Amino acid sequence: MAGHDRVQCVWQNEVGGLTFELNNRARRRFLKWAPVSSGIDIAAEVARLAWAVHFTPVPRYLDSGQDHTGAWLLTDPLPGKSAVSERWMREPRLAVIAIGEGLRRLHDALPVDECPFSWSAPDRLSDARQRAALDRIDPAAWHLEHRELTIDQALDKLTDVPSLDRAVVCHGDACAPNTMLRANGRWSGHVDLGAMGIADRWADLAVATWSTTWNYGPGWEQELLAAYGVDPDPVRTDYYRLLWDLGP
Repeated sequence: MAGHDRVQCVWQNEVGGLTFELNNRARRRFLKWAPVSSGIDIAAEVARLAWAVHFTPVPRYLDSGQDHTGAWLLTDPLPGKSAVSERWMREPRLAVIAIGEGLRRLHDALPVDECPFSWSAPDRLSDARQRAALDRIDPAAWHLEHRELTIDQALDKLTDVPSLDRAVVCHGDACAPNTMLRANGRWSGHVDLGAMGIADRWADLAVATWSTTWNYGPGWEQELLAAYGVDPDPVRTDYYRLLWDLGP
């Protein structure tokens, strides 16, 4: 795939997926590879990119494929660098503001009435129950605030889905690394849209704010919400964070 391009691994996720930058003097591309064991659905991301690119800045699809070891996706780049690049780790306030503003732009731009994908709480809860029945949920991987729960207790707490605040097309993984920032600190687009679908906006906001604590330390959640333009909602935040931990 790289030919004579310079190859640099720029990201490794928690399930063994790798992203490479392919670079020569004339062109940059990004190659995302997901091993079979990762559970990452490259085909789902291809479909979502093809739809979302008409409405909001996301990587332009070039090619994809799979073999017995895994699947891969080749795209053009977005401008700038990830919000967790070395540059933006030194300037967390600018990064957090850009993440909040960018998420609001995404939610406002993607048309709910035209979206063929779902990421709703009932659908995700149904999936969690199926994986629980197959013993495919590991509470040891949950965040500390949820580890006192059993799987049955967590599923029981999630049965009471909060009322809908606002239906949007959610990113599906609105963690800080998936927002791209220009050199001036402004949002330039989003990557990793494999779970994108219609849901309450708090499904994204709960994870986006949570991610600021993982990547920049405590004290940035309110800054992100202010940049997005919404007041805190502890009930929905708690619900969607627990639902996130039970996700694949």
